[in-house]
Amino acid sequence: MRLKHNKAEDPEINMTSLIDVVFLLLIFFMVSTTFERQAVLKVDLPEASNVSIPENQPDSFELVIDKNGQFYLNDRQLANGNPATIRAAFIEAAGEDRNIPVVLRADAQTPHHFVVTAMDVTAQLGFVRLSIATERVNVE
Repeated sequence: MRLKHNKAEDPEINMTSLIDVVFLLLIFFMVSTTFERQAVLKVDLPEASNVSIPENQPDSFELVIDKNGQFYLNDRQLANGNPATIRAAFIEAAGEDRNIPVVLRADAQTPHHFVVTAMDVTAQLGFVRLSIATERVNVE
């Protein structure tokens, strides 16, 4: 028995499986890659040995929020928790210096929106060094 072979037909190569594998590899490499942002410019900043720190400037600002939503900036009670009041207190205390760290201490029972308001005001003013204070609990 002889099989007839048509020479006019070219053999077909099914590319579906190959494309599936390529897409899976592409997805794997996209998910597993970590992107690291590196500075393009290297800058050597000048050094100074005699740096004067203003005497009226605190080392850090401590913004305390009690469980009732009352705000205190460096142990000084603010009139209310409105963003404008908090902003005015920070501007009065910091002046133009936005490099002073801000420590946010909120009571465990403080409603969440008071903390978010405080964080939002400090970000709008340009403070970039914000820490949220917590208590250390010994787990045994």
